[in-house]
Amino acid sequence: MKIVSLFVLALMVAFVVPSAAQVKIAYFSSDAVLKQMPDAQDAQKQLDQLVADWQSDLTRMQDDWKRKFDEYDKRKLIMTDQRRADAEKELRDLDQKIVDVRTQKFGQNGELFQKQNELMKPVQDRVFKAVQEVAQEEGYDYVFDKSGEILLMYANEKYDLTQKIVDHLKVVAPTGK
Repeated sequence: MKIVSLFVLALMVAFVVPSAAQVKIAYFSSDAVLKQMPDAQDAQKQLDQLVADWQSDLTRMQDDWKRKFDEYDKRKLIMTDQRRADAEKELRDLDQKIVDVRTQKFGQNGELFQKQNELMKPVQDRVFKAVQEVAQEEGYDYVFDKSGEILLMYANEKYDLTQKIVDHLKVVAPTGK
């Protein structure tokens, strides 16, 4: 499926770009590159260890919650209303703490995301720079990354239509409304 998408994207670029016969397109696998970079492997090991530690903490918290719930469930019929309410509040608080820790560690802007950026950004920057340098040395106009989603990693600036599109929009923009 990725190869078909890459082929279709390459065809679209070829038709959009004038003198398409001279356009050079290439691809690479960032996953394969990263697997061969020792600093990427070290960063991944650090991330894996952090995840394992945090997962262990969460498992311990969940086991504690389960133990307290089982204890509450066995005794709830003989508890006073106040003691039952206190136990239920304690269980809710513990459950909320588990959710908070999970969000803090693994959430969208959690510690894992931040640590990935901290550890992997320098590696990714090196890969990106290498892609640009190789593409320029080899005369490629476009280079795609076939790992995961197809990403445009390099494009020859002579094919960039951004400013022309902006200029066109300024010309056809409605006046004063």
